[in-house]
Amino acid sequence: MNDEDEHPLRYALVNELHARPSPRLKAPCTAVFLAVKEPRDAANRDRARDVAHLAELCARHGAPSPDTSAGHYTAQLGRHQLRWESHTEFVTYAAFAPGLPPRPFGPSAGAIFPEDWQHHAPGKRIAAVMIQVDFLPEDPAAIMPRLREWFAADSLASVWVLEEAAVVAGDFRIDPDGWMRFALFVKPGTQSGRIGRIVQRLTDLETYRAMSMLGLGGARQLTQQLNALDPQLNDILQGMADESRPADAVLHELLTVSARLERTATQQSFRFGATAAYEAIVMDRVASLRESRFMGGQMLTEFMARRYHPAMRTVKSAEKRLAAMVDRSERAGELLRTRVDVQRSAQNQELMVRMDRRADLQLRLQHTVEGLSVVAISYYAVGLLGYALYPVAHALHVDKAVMVAALTPLVVAGVWLAMRRIKARLHAGGH
Repeated sequence: MNDEDEHPLRYALVNELHARPSPRLKAPCTAVFLAVKEPRDAANRDRARDVAHLAELCARHGAPSPDTSAGHYTAQLGRHQLRWESHTEFVTYAAFAPGLPPRPFGPSAGAIFPEDWQHHAPGKRIAAVMIQVDFLPEDPAAIMPRLREWFAADSLASVWVLEEAAVVAGDFRIDPDGWMRFALFVKPGTQSGRIGRIVQRLTDLETYRAMSMLGLGGARQLTQQLNALDPQLNDILQGMADESRPADAVLHELLTVSARLERTATQQSFRFGATAAYEAIVMDRVASLRESRFMGGQMLTEFMARRYHPAMRTVKSAEKRLAAMVDRSERAGELLRTRVDVQRSAQNQELMVRMDRRADLQLRLQHTVEGLSVVAISYYAVGLLGYALYPVAHALHVDKAVMVAALTPLVVAGVWLAMRRIKARLHAGGH
């Protein structure tokens, strides 16, 4: 096979499918997971800082340094298997260790990620999850006392997953040490790949839930902005019917509000799109667990319906409201521009009428001036001819007054004809 026949991205895209396989875990074990995100403009962050922070953790444990352009990385840090991944807006660290901590969900399990190292991260924790994987007793009811001890009863969700291959429990609360806890009880003989996929789905569920709910904070801020802009837009729309208000002034006010709406829509478009994508991933992860009710407890879908979906509906409502206000401002702008165009057309028509009147007046004035010009030129012409022909009149014994009187009609007629010919030539030259 000739390499020139291959698309330049074919191998890279295929390798991407296998770049992030689910871990293979054996019970009992502990999974500790972190997701770190820069608070502002995380999609355009300097990813070299993320790799440098990862390299610092690896150096502490004597592990090989990651490639500076790496998008994912795996290494063995002592008894922990580390998995690092870079995503569009965040990076994730997952550490898996065999066995369980001395105390359930004890802080020692998270010591693989030291506090001082976390403090110097190029971002802030958006998710921190600790998952304990243990064997499920023959009597599943035997785990209930532990669940009541570990989790808050009012928000506890406990379900069978993957056709009752395991039990997943968690309350989606953050403990005093900053970790969100999940307990996974698997039946003996459950394959390591299956356990790893369940853990992966739980960490994905929490990470993308947290990322999607960032849109809720933006939606609340957006709602406050829209609450301030909505009355202004309504006043402008109501004032459009007031003929006493100049359309140009109303249009200027509308453009100010429209500019703010468009700027807000541009700022929020990425977050709204990301929220929708993250929500879809959350629901996909819940569906992929194929849950069923365990001991009459609350299911993940029920928890999401009560606690998560209202937040997502708030985000979508704010997005729709923003889009509706942008549409209203655009339609109002079109109406105002039409009104301004009509008024300008009327003004232009009135101006044309005035120009016609002025042209007619100018024409009349021109005719008057032409008449006066003929008289003036004729007067001077008769005077000059009188002086020129005086010797002739004297020789012919003709009185000068008689001669001037005879010349006057002829001179006036000649001057008038000359003016007509000059006017005709000017008109012909203009055309």
